Parts: sequence; C-alpha cells; structure tokens
Amino acid sequence: MNIIEQLEAEQAEAINAKRKLPEFSPGDTVRVLVRVTEGTRTRVQAYEGVCIARKGAGLNESFTVRKISYGEGVERVFPMYSPLVEGVEIVRRGKVRRAKLYYLRGRRGKSARIVENTNVRAKGLNEAERAAFLAEKERLEAEKIASVEALAKEKAAEDAATAAAEAEAAAAEAPAAEEAPKDAE
Repeated sequence: MNIIEQLEAEQAEAINAKRKLPEFSPGDTVRVLVRVTEGTRTRVQAYEGVCIARKGAGLNESFTVRKISYGEGVERVFPMYSPLVEGVEIVRRGKVRRAKLYYLRGRRGKSARIVENTNVRAKGLNEAERAAFLAEKERLEAEKIASVEALAKEKAAEDAATAAAEAEAAAAEAPAAEEAPKDAE
C-alpha cells in the first residue's frame, strides 16, 4: 500500500468514526441529509430520490441520486465522504439487475418505477439500519442537550461572577460616597 492509499484510508476511517453511512446500492430510494448554509445560518435539508449510480473507490467514491421535482428530472452527485452529507436514510430497497440505471432518464411515469426488493436480506438490512440510525440520532441529541446544558452552566457562572464583581464595586463605592460628605462638613 503506497502512502496516498494509506492517507486516504486514514481519512476515510476518521470520517466513518463521525458518521456511518448505511449500505445501499443503485435502485434504492434514499433520503440524503445535506447541510445547507444560507448566509450565517446552517440547516439540514433532505434530498430524496432513487440512487441511479455509484462510482469510484476510497475517498473518491460518489453516488448519484435522481428525483422528479415539479415534473422535471433532477440529478445530484454526492461524494460519499463529503462533510456536507450529514447522513443517508434508506426509504426502500429496489430490485434491479444493473449497476447504472441511466435508462431511467428516458422514462416517465409507471415505466420509471422500480420494484421493491422484499427478500429477507433486504428486510434485515432495513431493520438494522433503522435501529443504527435511530441510535445515532439519539446519541447526537444527547450530545446537543449536554452541550446546551454545559453552555447554560458556563453562562450562569459567568453571570454570577459579573454580579459578584458589580457587588464588590458597589460595596467599594459606598464607603467612598459616605466619606465624601464627612469631609465637606
């Protein structure tokens, strides 16, 4: 293994430690959670459609998702290890016999449908991935709550320190104010 492959493997493991993408293939209907930045605000937007292709390997791996938006076909290519991809949810598994589903581009309506894969393996993967996704979601919520609580404690301590400093300053000014009238007499 050369140095470049080694570095790519390290980076891929670091990204996988942060978030785990489920196992999916072309034909599956997926919901990609994409981080969108508008001005100073950042939010997560869902992009739901059929995965029509996966290509590349290692850090260069990407997948293409196609959806119909207001009667127009829209395709978007997502890098697997992009920091903008928060996660991928599998809505349903498709039963296809091709690796690239580019033929869907020329189809409309019923002919563009993909039959759902209902075998035992697909059901098992769906349940396992849903459970893993829910566990990950709960973990992230717990982290958010913990960070908010820590921030609130920090803010309360800061406010208490500011109030104590103001009280000391007021206490220091009060004797000085009492001494000033005595000197005037």
